Amino acid sequence: MTTRARSFDAAAASYAAHRPSYPPALFDAVEHLTGRPLAGARVADVGAGTGIATTLLRERGAEVVAVEPGDGMAAEFRRTHPDIPIVRGDGDRLPLATDSVDLITYAQAWHWTDPARSVPEARRALCPGGALAVWWNDADTTVPWIAEQEARLRVFFEVEGETHRTLPQGLGEFTTRSVTWTRRITLDDHLANLASHSAFLVLGEARTRAYFAGERELLNGLFPDGIVEEQYVVSLNVAVV
Repeated sequence: MTTRARSFDAAAASYAAHRPSYPPALFDAVEHLTGRPLAGARVADVGAGTGIATTLLRERGAEVVAVEPGDGMAAEFRRTHPDIPIVRGDGDRLPLATDSVDLITYAQAWHWTDPARSVPEARRALCPGGALAVWWNDADTTVPWIAEQEARLRVFFEVEGETHRTLPQGLGEFTTRSVTWTRRITLDDHLANLASHSAFLVLGEARTRAYFAGERELLNGLFPDGIVEEQYVVSLNVAVV
């Protein structure tokens, strides 16, 4: 695991408090693309973090187990979800029996794996006819103020071009769906959400503080009532193996 991947452990409580959840339509789409209900399905949520996706899978009736490598994230998961099983591991070394699960999910986590290892591990752990679901929840840059914020972030971190995510190879053909949704939160929570991302967690306190002072000033002018409407697009990708 990289330094950036491990950086979440020190910010697990803030991550749990401020990161966005997922809309019901996402799980409707998972059921549609896998061809089976989540209720009663044996699911492994890999890179579960503090359990944002895991708890929603559980609420849909899945028999879900969380897989999480980080000490701090796993501790926060256990503190807030003591009734959901969690095992320590990652996608490159799944602590799961062969042919033991119907569905493996990666919510915001596939890009932390080594596909040369994680693809064979997913294939091993999935039952015949099982499925892999990979998704990312991204700020919707069709919204002007979000596009402007994303542009500022790219300049600040000196990122050029688009970020490309590679889907797993060797697991069959993926079907993709996009789900757009919004949430209204305070400006403080919006900034705390941004600060919980790994790029800021490894940046250092002084530069992080300076960036958010400027960002707060800009957003105060856009949202004088202190309430921000964030819009997201969840990109869901499902392969049945």
